[in-house]
Amino acid sequence: MDADVLEAIGLSHLHQVGPESLSKLLAGSHRKDVPARTVTHREGDTNQHLELILSGVVRVFVRDPDGRTMTIRYCRSGSLLGAASLFAPEFSLPASLQTLTATKLLSLSPENVRQIVNEDPKVAVALLEELSERVLTFIYQIPGSAFASVRQRVARHLLDLASELAPEHVRAGPEPKSELVVTASQSELAEAVGTAREVVVRILRELRHEGIVHTGRTGIVILDPARLVQETRWNIGS
Repeated sequence: MDADVLEAIGLSHLHQVGPESLSKLLAGSHRKDVPARTVTHREGDTNQHLELILSGVVRVFVRDPDGRTMTIRYCRSGSLLGAASLFAPEFSLPASLQTLTATKLLSLSPENVRQIVNEDPKVAVALLEELSERVLTFIYQIPGSAFASVRQRVARHLLDLASELAPEHVRAGPEPKSELVVTASQSELAEAVGTAREVVVRILRELRHEGIVHTGRTGIVILDPARLVQETRWNIGS
């Protein structure tokens, strides 16, 4: 088993599954290398899937009829995608999934997973915990959107802007990271999150000192998208 797969499993709810069942779960799985800003699954899709993120950041979002989007969740290494599709009758994906950076996925066989669930209670418990976390994520989305700190709102808006970047604004950073260049001004950020420009300047200074972003003439460079995702910790499922 590759080192990145073992590391991602250790970060996921599957870490509690025994070696024998884990080997069965991974039988028939295959890796996917997905470029940045790729929509891997669209709202309304009915295909069953279970994917483990090995590296990168994936955005889960919904879109209204006017074209506006709202991010529900940002997913990093160790996140499982699509567990509900294996068990929900007449499943229809309620949101779309888009890679924010170049992302490595491990796609598991849905039929294989369901079979192992019937054989090993630990696998069933792991997926129940995953699904429970997803429910809590959506519940916390409401107060999180209303009561998040200004720093959390700035981090989230930077990630939302990054999700709309053209490919030329996504560049390779030190492995396995990607850097994203956001051209929004400090004043535009302040207006978007509902605060004063001076507050945004202070927050960007903090993020810069922590090595998460770099600011310059070309815009705001997100040096470490995964660490910026951690700034939105009101969403415990992200």
